[in-house]
Amino acid sequence: MGYLSPMTSSDQRQGTGAPSLTGQEPLFIVLNTGSGRGDAQVLQDTIRGILDEAGRRYTLMPVDDPTHLTETAQDAVKRAQDEKGVVIAAGGDGTLNAVAATVLGKGVPFGILPQGTFNYFGRAYGISQETDVALRGFLQGHIEPVRVGQLNGRLFLVNASLGLYPTLLEDREAYKQRFGRSRLVALWSGVVTLLRAPRQLRLQLEEKGGVRDLRTPTLVVGNNKLQLEHVGIESEDLERDRLVAMTVKPVGTLALYGLLLRGLFSRLGEAEHVISFGFQRMTVRIRGRHRVKVAMDGEISWMNTPLEFKVAEEKLPLVVPADPQYLDRS
Repeated sequence: MGYLSPMTSSDQRQGTGAPSLTGQEPLFIVLNTGSGRGDAQVLQDTIRGILDEAGRRYTLMPVDDPTHLTETAQDAVKRAQDEKGVVIAAGGDGTLNAVAATVLGKGVPFGILPQGTFNYFGRAYGISQETDVALRGFLQGHIEPVRVGQLNGRLFLVNASLGLYPTLLEDREAYKQRFGRSRLVALWSGVVTLLRAPRQLRLQLEEKGGVRDLRTPTLVVGNNKLQLEHVGIESEDLERDRLVAMTVKPVGTLALYGLLLRGLFSRLGEAEHVISFGFQRMTVRIRGRHRVKVAMDGEISWMNTPLEFKVAEEKLPLVVPADPQYLDRS
């Protein structure tokens, strides 16, 4: 079987550090069998069927244990470097994050087959959540250099946060384990979480514009236009290659419910308690805290303070659909 025609021109690759694609590169697909919405075997069968039909060389690299995800991604990157191939991540936001972090700066093109609930990262670049559509779009795609954020040197694609937001994510995951993955379950878990009075953090935010002291239950740094627009926060700063910080003044539980409702109706930016601003680099100090729980693209971990948020110096060479029929316009 013949290979597909070339997917991109060299001028679309400037600044990514990876060679131009020919449409014949071997694909190394890191697949998290424990993440996503459906059956992992069905996902693998779908991938095999489409790529076999297209005549593409590929290697499926399933990961059953999430602790081996980074190791498998490193192996995929090395093989892609040796064979001038492409690395593809198949899984939820955490999987996309882990593989992207391994790819960044290695001169290897990166593709995704998103399996998460909201798919903010994929949708922002027209990549469908439907595996067959996303994969066919990849095969008819081109490279787009994509901005990513970093927190203390660790990459994030969509957002990074501390305070109340990581707690919301932890509770949401627990509810999903019990009641299934859906947006309604995610909403209900948020309502329940807000019943508990959130702890206030005393932050010092230092960036190019100066220093500000703030008492707040949470700080979220966004890197995704769709997510910001979904809750009603201005996203123009992203177009200027900046990140967007979002935080709230100290409020009671009732006011937090009001903010939740505003977010659902894309009006969070209108709330008087909400503060948002763009930046390229920001240091966050937390009074009385040497370590803090953070969430990065939905994955929870502990991190030493101070925290440094910044735009990564290198961009991610993401393969996005070029053919309009494969674009996700939702």
